[in-house]
Amino acid sequence: MLGVIGLVGGLVILTILVMRGVNLLIAAPLSALFVGVLNGIPLFSQLATGKEMDFVTSYMDGFSGFVTSWYLMFLTGAIFGKVMEDSGAAESVSHWIIKKIGMKRAVLAIVLACGVLTYGGVSLFVVAFAVYPMAVNLFKESDFPRRFIPATLALGSTTFTMTSAGSPEIQNWIPIPYLHTSPYAGWTVSIITALFMLVAGYLWLMHMIKKAKRKGEYFISRTGDQMEDRNKLPNPFLSMIPLLIVLLVSFFLHDTLEQSALIVALTSGIIATWLLNKSYFKDFWKAVGKGTEGALIALGNTSAVVGFGGVAKVTPAFNDAIDYVTNLPGSPLITGAFAVMVIAGLTGSSSGGQSIALPILAPHYLDMGVNADAMHRTISMSSGTLDSLPHGGYTVTTIRSIAGETHKDAYGAFGAMTVIVPLVAVILAIGLFMLGL
Repeated sequence: MLGVIGLVGGLVILTILVMRGVNLLIAAPLSALFVGVLNGIPLFSQLATGKEMDFVTSYMDGFSGFVTSWYLMFLTGAIFGKVMEDSGAAESVSHWIIKKIGMKRAVLAIVLACGVLTYGGVSLFVVAFAVYPMAVNLFKESDFPRRFIPATLALGSTTFTMTSAGSPEIQNWIPIPYLHTSPYAGWTVSIITALFMLVAGYLWLMHMIKKAKRKGEYFISRTGDQMEDRNKLPNPFLSMIPLLIVLLVSFFLHDTLEQSALIVALTSGIIATWLLNKSYFKDFWKAVGKGTEGALIALGNTSAVVGFGGVAKVTPAFNDAIDYVTNLPGSPLITGAFAVMVIAGLTGSSSGGQSIALPILAPHYLDMGVNADAMHRTISMSSGTLDSLPHGGYTVTTIRSIAGETHKDAYGAFGAMTVIVPLVAVILAIGLFMLGL
């Protein structure tokens, strides 16, 4: 019982500290320490016996493992976003989009831009880096409160594209070897739920923005936005070429290089931006430096949260929780979705939720004769719900590191888009599968 209190209490402490604006590099290890102490985990390796895991090793394995896996992708993604901003390419694309679809649809433009890149295989974190400069420009032109930018980026990245049929994102690919399915599993239901998330999310987000505007909120510029008027901007169609290059390179190299394709794609985008917009740069290498600084901050914050998950995963309470949620009675689609949601919430990771649950759930449910395609789509979608609680890696990176907002200001809308909308979509999907679609 004490271990469960430690696990739940650690999450509560982390959430409270994050919402209060405490630096994650402090909040995450402190919360993880609370979890470890109440679960009887030795503090240092010298105090552990046999194969027993200790707090420091568990935390740093999670922290360093994320850095190893994502550093170059964070780096190239952040630099790509900065050079697009410094050259004026992001602003040029923003103006063109506004001219074509109207100022009132600026939020939709951002959502669709994120959706195209995400469905093209660009990492969720990278999409946020790359599209943020354009989002700032569009929100400025529309005079929308900038605290809604993280929710807008997330709606286009982590909902209707991340877990939909055919998506190259890892959340759609993890179930394949366990359930012997394809990336297009449950595609008919996936189309319906994707449209639901896009339409419902967009309408709800616009309602929140308009409500804030009526209360007197507006866009507030910040030092470093680099949105001062320019005498001349790059051609918008040439400015779109680097985005298309990132999309195409990642798409064609995905099967060969998998996640490493993103590094090549984003590097190609950086080079293309430089070649096409040489005369428009204010200071190319300064932009590269700023992007590098942003990448390190974002990577450190996210790794700190992943380290918390690394400690949680080695506790007896976590293993007990896994056993409980994976052995619940009832419809396999419902219990499977619930299990993945809970684990994703505990670890703050959608891919973590699947990776832990599927080895346990898949053989059991397949032996029961469950529709593998339906299970694939349900589990994939459910992983993208509670992973976006305040302590989630993507949540922290997007709100704090990329957008420079506080959880207090931005998480309300962000949570609505990334937790509530996908959760309703999961319920819809389960209902449709049960009806035989």
